[in-house]
Amino acid sequence: MAFPDDVLTTDEQVVLHLHPHWKAMIRPVLVLVLAIAAVIAGLILLPDGSAGDIGLYAIGAAALVLVLVLAFWPFVVWRTTHYVFTNERVLLQHGVFARDRRDIPLARVNDHSMSQSFTERILGCGTLTIESAGERGQSVLTDIPGVEKVQTTLYELVEADRDKHSLGDDELRAARREQAAG
Repeated sequence: MAFPDDVLTTDEQVVLHLHPHWKAMIRPVLVLVLAIAAVIAGLILLPDGSAGDIGLYAIGAAALVLVLVLAFWPFVVWRTTHYVFTNERVLLQHGVFARDRRDIPLARVNDHSMSQSFTERILGCGTLTIESAGERGQSVLTDIPGVEKVQTTLYELVEADRDKHSLGDDELRAARREQAAG
């Protein structure tokens, strides 16, 4: 499920497009492996005949439900969660059937911080907190892969945006001269 490019403005360019870290898929993969192992064990261990067939159908149905609920659904949620950093804003989007998206213009980013537990440091992920001017205040992005580099990139994007929208010394002097003359 790719992020739609039609939500970007004409001059906007995607700098980073991330999904949550792959560690979110550890439990779903384990559920899938255990479900397959249970079906194989049922095939091997259950006796032949109608009692064995009923037991195998029950194991298969339970495995299918568990895989759908505990493996497939988390995978779909993982794939439909997007953290997009552009040269103009940060877009946070999630949702499978209903979709929520939050856009944070770079000009409104006041502060950003990252944190990592010991396990997250080993896995190379962490939590990025973006504080912005506005009603909602903080946005907490969990399980960001390469969170250190993402925070550095966000800092560079915010500074470039501020430089783009601020007056330089020469422009400031010219504006003051115009104001004094006018």
